[in-house]
Amino acid sequence: MAYHDRMEAAARTEHRARLLEANINPATGLATDYLNHFNEAIMLLEMVADCPDVIEELLAWRPMSYREHFAQAHLKSRELALAAYNAADPRLRESLDSLSSAMTAVLLATRGALRAGLPAQATGALALRALTCLKPLIARAGAVVNGETAASVPQTVVDDLINAPA
Repeated sequence: MAYHDRMEAAARTEHRARLLEANINPATGLATDYLNHFNEAIMLLEMVADCPDVIEELLAWRPMSYREHFAQAHLKSRELALAAYNAADPRLRESLDSLSSAMTAVLLATRGALRAGLPAQATGALALRALTCLKPLIARAGAVVNGETAASVPQTVVDDLINAPA
């Protein structure tokens, strides 16, 4: 192996190690840390029925794109996460962005309904309905980040989840 080839191989190995250390999938260039933004809201929804006080926290949740999330994150690897995202396959970015848009739509609609001051039983039912929509979407988003081949969700499936009657 020529010197130049060895240097390139070493650089690729070092870059891969940096990505792994930062919880960025080296195959996709995407980080699961972004999904924590949605997982926090999902966790709050799971608690709504038993602890209505978390509604205030849920109402404080704000949507963020992948770039916004990492731009605001206090992570030492945020620049690496943004660079890897920018270099990721555009189809993967588009798929993740589509899923995050769908999750955001569900969460914003849920937040809007929660502002109406529903009775506890209706609030619990609303939270359950939102969770029913969100959990498959977050699972798909995780599949995209992790490079699973069946990760793309047809837009009609996303639309059906969002527009399904309560």
